[in-house]
Formats: sequence, C-alpha cells, structure tokens
Amino acid sequence: MAEVMVVARKWGNSIGITLPKETADREKIRESDRLIIVVKKVTSLNELFGTFKTQKTTQEIKDESRKGWG
Repeated sequence: MAEVMVVARKWGNSIGITLPKETADREKIRESDRLIIVVKKVTSLNELFGTFKTQKTTQEIKDESRKGWG
C-alpha cells in the first residue's frame, strides 16, 4: 500500500488525479487495474484557524513578546 500526495485537476466535467510513475511502478499498477483510493484532503493552517488580524506591526508584536505579557 502506498501513500502519495497528488494534486486534483479539472478533467472535462470531472476532477482527476495522476499517480506518479514511481508509485505505479513500485505498486505494479498497470492500465485497467482496479484500485481502491482513500481520500484525505490536505488542509492549510489558514483553513483550520483563519488568519491572524491585528492593528500592530510585526515589530511591535515582537517587542511586546520580548517584554512579556505583563
């Protein structure tokens, strides 16, 4: 069993993925072989937590963290 990161692309009216040749060779996958695919979407930290918005500059945040939170 192989775990590979691929990018989904538009393919006509569908979404398609392409397996890297190295993976196909290692797993001995040939044309017309039947496969079971487990799909896990990779999410970015921004999607999970949103973006950090502040009125302070990065330098002000760094200076504040050096002083401590008191």
